[in-house]
Amino acid sequence: MDFEIRKERKPHGPRRLVAERAAYFQLMEQGYSAREAARIVGINLRTGKKWRNGRRATGSSKAVPPIYPVPGQTSVPPGSEGPLQRSRYLQEHDRIHIADRLREKASVRQIAAELGRSPSTISREIRRNRRPMPKGGFSYRPFHAQRSAERRRPRPKVGKIGQNPELRDFIQEHLTMRWSPEQICRTLRARFPDRPEMHVTHETIYQALYVQGRGELRRELTRSLRTGRAMRRPHRHSNKRLPGPIKNMVMISQRPAEVADRAVPGHWEGDLIIGKNGKSAIGTLVERSTRYLMLVHLPDGHSSLATKSALSATVQTLPRHLWRSLTWDQGSEMTAHRSFSVATGIPVFFCDPGKPWQRGSNENTNGLLRQYFPKGTDLAVHAPEDLAVVAAELNSRPRKTLDWETPAERLAKLLATAS
Repeated sequence: MDFEIRKERKPHGPRRLVAERAAYFQLMEQGYSAREAARIVGINLRTGKKWRNGRRATGSSKAVPPIYPVPGQTSVPPGSEGPLQRSRYLQEHDRIHIADRLREKASVRQIAAELGRSPSTISREIRRNRRPMPKGGFSYRPFHAQRSAERRRPRPKVGKIGQNPELRDFIQEHLTMRWSPEQICRTLRARFPDRPEMHVTHETIYQALYVQGRGELRRELTRSLRTGRAMRRPHRHSNKRLPGPIKNMVMISQRPAEVADRAVPGHWEGDLIIGKNGKSAIGTLVERSTRYLMLVHLPDGHSSLATKSALSATVQTLPRHLWRSLTWDQGSEMTAHRSFSVATGIPVFFCDPGKPWQRGSNENTNGLLRQYFPKGTDLAVHAPEDLAVVAAELNSRPRKTLDWETPAERLAKLLATAS
């Protein structure tokens, strides 16, 4: 490109600097700075700036838009008329400032403070758009960085799950098995440790299911999630329950300290999940240390006597040293807690009213069980064998709180140690 600065330009008329303008933007696309491109083409630095930024309509001159408009940009470059408004994204003038300060050996934190940005934003921008130099080091070219950012910005884009059929099939298969997205993500990292293309976060799975327009996962798989909702909803406070007519309750504040840290196994949390019209129920027992689940069959209803009899029979299926205490809410089904403790030797402690988090493991498990026993259905139709199958499936799921071991594996270790 052999150009010279023209000393007399008026005779050229409306075709003035057409070739120079095209060559100038070609150099800018290749990553040259505005000063270097202007020097090579042979134009004034201010001329290149006018080409890039466009101009407003003045008198007989028509307005010319910027040659590289940024989608959604509302700010104006520094030096032009009008106030500068902060944009969510880095703009070209921000990148020019970064390049100038890097040549002056300024730190990332200094540059971030001057631009009013997070240091991580500046660090990521430099790392993403720097180019290695032949003699070592790197060069950050702001105009090349701006063009790259504009090419990356258009939406929509195909997500990671949509680009990888193997990953998509793995996720869909395990969602069908009622695994949670977080369990799936952890298993992917354990099974494919050296394949980052098979690693995703649980939020990526949720967005693939819920965000319209992506279509990366089948929408009907939302029914396999714990909530089964077709739309995401914010968390809400659960309704507070009034204390039931239970006499001689021993409150959770009097529970031994060893229960709170979950270091000693054998402390359980219990509750009922209620069926249609409150006429049927299933008892749930969760061991605090291992998160092992036991389901209690209640064929004769969930009165206090029926619940006491069913619980007493259930606790006989595990060794005595694995039953140290039971924590329950203030439901009327535990009115006969004193006779239960006399028959089994297991003390019962009661949570404070309206504080279900005091038996958080049990509450979480009850939510998982609603995938198998939906609200508003008759729970009396389920036989003990059906409950055993559901409990076995939940006890074989890896848990984050157990370092991705399963409750069944943890309980097996306890039984092996005792024997």
